Amino acid sequence: MKKPKLVYETYIRTTPKKLWTAITKPEFTRQYWAGVENVSDWKKGSKWEHIGGDKVREVWITGKVLECLPPKRLVLSWADPDALADKSRVTFEIEPSGDMVCLTVTHDNFKAGSPMIGKVSGGWPRVLSSMKSFLETGKGLNIFKH
Repeated sequence: MKKPKLVYETYIRTTPKKLWTAITKPEFTRQYWAGVENVSDWKKGSKWEHIGGDKVREVWITGKVLECLPPKRLVLSWADPDALADKSRVTFEIEPSGDMVCLTVTHDNFKAGSPMIGKVSGGWPRVLSSMKSFLETGKGLNIFKH
């Protein structure tokens, strides 16, 4: 059976540097990722965490920085802290395209039967839409409001 590979491509009117900052700086991720922050020193081999919550800070996702080439490519391992064996991989690729940037996010290397596939397949389109809105207008979307 072929392993799932989720690929999302979006064009954003911004610069590679601003997009990189939006992905890697907590003060920006919380603006478009429903208050959640990506936290790391972003060096290869370092730990990274996806942390949310106002009163009680909680690690929602954790992993390692597998590759970091600012502002072009970031590769992370991705796991729920309560299910560390269910690890997958996320790759952010940033390419200039005229006065825009093409962002390709690939989430792959899922374990067979991973519940993470269902969680992220609905989440990535919302997060990326909010990121695009934030970078182009200064305001993210309320991505978890139905």
